[in-house]
Amino acid sequence: MNQNYWLMKVEPEAYSLETWKKEKVTYWDGVRNFMARNFMRDTMKKGDQMFFYYSNSHPSGIVAQGQIVREGYPDFTAFDPQNIHFDPQSDSQNPKWYMVDVQYVKECRPIISLKNLKECKDLKNMMLFRMPRLSVQPVGEKEWKIIQQLGHWINE
Repeated sequence: MNQNYWLMKVEPEAYSLETWKKEKVTYWDGVRNFMARNFMRDTMKKGDQMFFYYSNSHPSGIVAQGQIVREGYPDFTAFDPQNIHFDPQSDSQNPKWYMVDVQYVKECRPIISLKNLKECKDLKNMMLFRMPRLSVQPVGEKEWKIIQQLGHWINE
């Protein structure tokens, strides 16, 4: 089985690490970028590993690790007019947006900041630096291993 690795961004105000640690498993909803959607719909597989990345925070960076526990399925928030992720052009018969379920694995303390990631020359080709606005993106196996070594990982 091929193992894939991912970096998935969230703003801490939208979904916090503390909430994820309590819930253990959550659905990754609200992605409204076609490239990110395609990764979740077509490429992510159960058992893939992912970094949980805080964006638009001080500092931004990797705060935890998780794994994909359910492969891509229609993002039901797109069909709900009461939801902030509602998309009137998406319908349940022909869904436009997808999501995956992710399970918390372990926390990184302290955070591996964007600044620290940029300072590591072996990570210079990461998609994070080429497409910084993309909220769901692949991480190469070599990059994954380097980042694993950069962090101090806490299993709780």
